[in-house]
Amino acid sequence: MTSFETASHFRGIYAATLVPFDETGSIEFSLLRAHLRSCTATDEISGILCNGHAGENHLLARKEKKQIIQVARETLGERRLIVSGILAEDTAEACLHAQDAIDAGADALLVFPPFSWAVAQDDAAIIAHHEAICAASSVPVMLYQSSIGSGGMAYSLPLLETLLGLPGVIAVKEGSWETNAYDRHRRLAARVAPHVQIMASGDEHLLPCFAIGTTGSLVSLAAILPRSICRLWNAVERGDMAKARTIHEAIQPLANLIYGKAPSSRATLRLKACLVMMGEWSACRTRRPSDILSSNEWLVLQHALEAAMKVEEEA
Repeated sequence: MTSFETASHFRGIYAATLVPFDETGSIEFSLLRAHLRSCTATDEISGILCNGHAGENHLLARKEKKQIIQVARETLGERRLIVSGILAEDTAEACLHAQDAIDAGADALLVFPPFSWAVAQDDAAIIAHHEAICAASSVPVMLYQSSIGSGGMAYSLPLLETLLGLPGVIAVKEGSWETNAYDRHRRLAARVAPHVQIMASGDEHLLPCFAIGTTGSLVSLAAILPRSICRLWNAVERGDMAKARTIHEAIQPLANLIYGKAPSSRATLRLKACLVMMGEWSACRTRRPSDILSSNEWLVLQHALEAAMKVEEEA
């Protein structure tokens, strides 16, 4: 399979999945299996991203991350692609996590920038980190372009150009959270690495980025609204902007409440709260002990979810 064929194999919409915890803080694997089935119930979903930011990668033990991939593969079989996030400050540790993911059944790896990079951007260290993971990986690798407000975690254009040229890199989860930056990165990839898929993954900016042009998306909003996100992309792809705007109008208020409300670190909590409101989960526990929603925020979020679900549940 050529690099173009390999990359195009990963086109489409991916649900960035969440992790349910019981009252002791342990993973509820039976509920995780149900969540995975729910996210992928529509045939339009290409696959899942597990161990991402929404999946609380940075708060999971290495063993837990591998177990999540194993459960995902057992649950989904070969009918969906599985992308696993790799996040570790130490490069050698990241390579071990990469091998764990491959052994557990991941089809591709998504390399997240360690949080320490937010302080300063050391291009040589960033390149070396990705080179090591690519060299250790027998499956395709995706890059993560972080938001423009994340400091050194957001790669500069020259640095991104170098990373796009690394062997095995086939896609970018583009999360700049700003449409002009997204377009600059999309154009850069088209010029220097046209085989690399640029996947618009800013949950609050899906319609404009889809309209600019994308080959798919890996977003946690698809963990609660999988049909809507797929239909939004499909509508834009076929030029039906009226349909796309209808979907956008229904889901955008919810996206803004989940991701745009301070503190943004509670996005995972808000997503889990939506699953409780939908009757799929009994609790919205996270690994962050400070995570709690006020009764007022709960009600506002519930109202927005109810409006979004009207479009999600359309036949």
